[in-house]
Amino acid sequence: MSASGKLASFRLPPLPTVGELIKLYNLRAEKQLSQNFLLDLRLTDKIVRQAGNLRDAHVCEVGPGPGGLTRSILNAGAGDLVVVEKDTRFIPGLKLLSEAAPGRLRIVHGDILTYRMDRGFPVNISKPWEEDPPNLHIIGNLPFSVSTPLIIKWMENIANRTGPFAYGRTRLTLTFQKERLTASTGSKQRSRLSIMAQYLCTVHNCFTIPGRAFVPKPEVDVGVVHFTPLVQPQIQQPFKLVERVVRNIFQFRRKYCHKGVEKLFPAACRIELTQEMMQKADVDPTLRPTELTLPQFRALVNAYAHLCAYEPSLLSYEYREELRMKHLESQGKTPMDTHMEKSTSTPPSPLQPC
Repeated sequence: MSASGKLASFRLPPLPTVGELIKLYNLRAEKQLSQNFLLDLRLTDKIVRQAGNLRDAHVCEVGPGPGGLTRSILNAGAGDLVVVEKDTRFIPGLKLLSEAAPGRLRIVHGDILTYRMDRGFPVNISKPWEEDPPNLHIIGNLPFSVSTPLIIKWMENIANRTGPFAYGRTRLTLTFQKERLTASTGSKQRSRLSIMAQYLCTVHNCFTIPGRAFVPKPEVDVGVVHFTPLVQPQIQQPFKLVERVVRNIFQFRRKYCHKGVEKLFPAACRIELTQEMMQKADVDPTLRPTELTLPQFRALVNAYAHLCAYEPSLLSYEYREELRMKHLESQGKTPMDTHMEKSTSTPPSPLQPC
């Protein structure tokens, strides 16, 4: 069979359109779940092309919804597609696709934040981290509500080579609020998320989808982003430590970067340790968080790691917990008075003297 004939054999038989399925099952995008449907199959085909050659590939699609992107993945020749969908309303339409592509589509009714993708595919597709990526792809039109926690979870998986990255340097092709992940130094869109993604991956902004292409129309345009994990991350420190420094710096994104650095340290030694960390990193404390380069973030993280090596209790310090305790004191209360309230929050960790 010719190459064109083989590709044609992957294509789905005639089916109701995505729009017809939405009407058939009375599906509406739920605003509280920040769902936005993409009905134009030319656009979903274009998204899938950014992932590369999917012929006989293993693919996990996140939040397939009514199945527009799912159709494009199957038509591209994916041999094993797992779709993870939390919303029960979409399952009947996905089952229709599964019947049209026998043996190629598996449906998981569950939450992608808890789904064990490291158990979803055969072990023999794994590739050593230093080699080319495995024949496994993650593709998804992500709801905005889940995109940030999901990307942070996946970046931690990359750092630890767990989850979908237990198979090797698994590639991702995802939709995001435009420029949130690819923003460069000095850009207004520069954020905690862009730093965390860029220190661990090669991140490529493929193309932009105008908001009007979605139903309902989101308030912003959407970028299609392709990630390939780096063999060596650009910051050689534990993920939690990197995330802690970056998160603190960006919590005051309009102020000088030293403001966020200060909140890494208890009040008793805040000024002294902030000055020591900034000097050790050789970073101008009057730069804004968006103006910091990746090498500067690396220097700051390394400087913080150096301080924590001498004073491990710094790692358990939380500025918000210190504020909460001060608020209780101002009201004449003790932590015991609010025991029931504390039982639902993270308990404070004791600090050794600075």
